[in-house]
Amino acid sequence: MADERLSNQFLIAMPNLADPNFSRTVTYLCDHNEDGAMGVVINRPTDVSLADIIGHMGLEGDEERLRHIPVYQGGPVQVERGFVLHRPLGKWEATLPVTDEIGITMSRDIVEAIVRDEDAPEHYLIALGYAGWGSGQLEAEMAANAWLNGPADPAILFEKPVAQRWLLSAADLGVDLSLLSTDVGHA
Repeated sequence: MADERLSNQFLIAMPNLADPNFSRTVTYLCDHNEDGAMGVVINRPTDVSLADIIGHMGLEGDEERLRHIPVYQGGPVQVERGFVLHRPLGKWEATLPVTDEIGITMSRDIVEAIVRDEDAPEHYLIALGYAGWGSGQLEAEMAANAWLNGPADPAILFEKPVAQRWLLSAADLGVDLSLLSTDVGHA
């Protein structure tokens, strides 16, 4: 049986993690098994909004409303591809259920629903790219103390201010990252 113990957990970058792709990030792990892991960084909004990309998809919508929907840098893998983390799960063409409530969808139909603001999921986060690890790679990084991990809080995932997600996710584990940081006050 696949090892899924880290699915539906947050990976919280330790303050000393220097990789620019993951420095001070929170990654929501969508899948973890013997072949590796896949997740989406949830606290790196880009300068791009949904309004900026709908034209490339051949869609039209209320640009003023869509300008307020950020697009996140989900990770360094397949950065040209869109991923939508969402709750509730719903029935979309290409969804990987993470829990009974949360899924990640890679199909156009969910974006169309969000653009139309009809039958869209109640909560969602749109990202370009994802974070991926090969077999044993994430476990090795965790053993080297690059990451904290713990249960994902849907409120942090979908509702809390982006700038607070890194500290809040660690605080849920009882960890104050500012006390671990060599750059206190800039967390």
